[in-house]
Amino acid sequence: MSQSRRTFLSTAAATAVLATMPLTAHAEPLAWNGLPQPVIDEFSRLQIIDEFNRLPGRKALKIWAPGGDDDREFLVTINPDTALFCASSFKVFVLAEFLRQMEAGQTSLTELLPVDDSVWSLSAPVLTPLPGSVTGQIQARTALEAMIARSDNTGTDIALKRVGVDRVRQFIDAIGLTNTRIPNSTRQFFGYIGGAPNWSTITWPEVLALFQSEQPAADHIINHVQTMAASPHDFVSFYSRALQGGFFQHPETLMTFRSVLALADAIPLAMPLGVNAFLKGGSIDFGGEHAFSVAGGMFIPPRRWVYYSLMTNWLDAEGGDTAEVQGSFANACKQIFTLLRDQL
Repeated sequence: MSQSRRTFLSTAAATAVLATMPLTAHAEPLAWNGLPQPVIDEFSRLQIIDEFNRLPGRKALKIWAPGGDDDREFLVTINPDTALFCASSFKVFVLAEFLRQMEAGQTSLTELLPVDDSVWSLSAPVLTPLPGSVTGQIQARTALEAMIARSDNTGTDIALKRVGVDRVRQFIDAIGLTNTRIPNSTRQFFGYIGGAPNWSTITWPEVLALFQSEQPAADHIINHVQTMAASPHDFVSFYSRALQGGFFQHPETLMTFRSVLALADAIPLAMPLGVNAFLKGGSIDFGGEHAFSVAGGMFIPPRRWVYYSLMTNWLDAEGGDTAEVQGSFANACKQIFTLLRDQL
C-alpha cells in the first residue's frame, strides 16, 4: 500500500485539498455594443480538455453552461457516462433527501440526533470519536453541515441513519441517475474494503482495530458491494436541477440546500473570486488506489450558471506521489473555473 491503514484513519474519503494556482493570461475579449463579448469557444474547450487530460489514470469530466436569451450553450466532456470513484461527493444526495423528507414533515433541521459509537466513523474532523469529543445529541443541521463543510463521515452516517439509505437510493433512481451508487454507510464501506467479514455489522472498536492493522485491502474501492461511484453526467444532471429547486417544494428549502453546499471548505481554494459556488468534493488514498472528485454548480453574475463534475482515479503505478497529483488536480480545477468565470 502507498500508505498505512493508520494514516488512512485521517485521510479516507476526505474532501480534496485544492491549492490555488494563477491562470495563464488570455487575450482581452473584443467589445460588442460597449460590452465584453464572450470568447469561450472550441479553443476554450480544447484548453479545458488538455488541462484535465494531463492528470494520471482514468478521467471523467462534464461541464455544462445552459444557453438562453443571448447566451450560447457551452459543453465540454471527457468520458461523461463513465462511473468513477467519487468519494465524498456522493454526500450531496444524502443532503437532498434529508431536505425532501423535511418538506414532507418527516425530518427537521432542529431535531436532536444521537452521536455515539453506533454512528462514529473514520475521517470525522468535526464529530471525532476521541476522549472529550462530542457525544450525546446534536441538531440535524449540525450533522449535515459537518458532512458537507468538513466532509465529516460521522455526520454523514448520522444523516444516512436518519433518512434511511434505501430512501436515498430510491431518490437517486427516481431522478434517473443510472450510474450512481452509494454505500450503506461510510463505516460499512470502510469495513468492507478493509476486509472485515462482518462489515455490515462492524462495531466502532472493530473498525479502529481493522484500520490499525496492516493487512492488504480486501477489494477495490469501486466494487459491487459497497462503493461511492457516479458519472459526471449524473452529477451534472442532478445539480442542474437541484440548484434550481427542481427537487424541492419550497424556496426556503432551496435556500437551505444552497447555503449548506456553500460551506464546503474547498470553495475558496478551488474557485476564483467573483462567483457563487456550491459543491461537494472528495478524495481517497487506500491500497494503492487514489481518487479526486469535485462536483457542483457555479453562478457567474449576472446570469450564467455552470454545472460541473471533474474526477480522476489512478493507481500507484500510473500517478506516483499523491501530493503531486493533488496539486495537479487543484491547478486544473483552478484554471478551468477561472477560464469559465472570465469568458462565459
